[in-house]
Amino acid sequence: MKDVVSRCPIEEAMQVLSGRWPTLLLYYLKDGTKRFNELRRDNPTVSHRILSLELRKLEEVGVVRRTAHEGYPLHVDYALTPFGRRLVPLIDAIGDWWDGRSRS
Repeated sequence: MKDVVSRCPIEEAMQVLSGRWPTLLLYYLKDGTKRFNELRRDNPTVSHRILSLELRKLEEVGVVRRTAHEGYPLHVDYALTPFGRRLVPLIDAIGDWWDGRSRS
């Protein structure tokens, strides 16, 4: 991740959540654990590489938990951590805010 220029926690949070994919991934994970390919189906325009990078970034900061299951082929699940679940009300609030734009 890029270096922060201030000590503001908002800047650090925005580094994690900025861009098209992180918030969408949180949205799709809020209802429970999903496999990599399920997340690809939920977000069909994201490339395999970008999805992997974004999930890795969210895992590194403790928002997403990756669980690899033994066997062939390898099965990997992704789920929100308790820290990540704290973002769900914010994600829902952003969606509600956007839905309310026509009523303003």
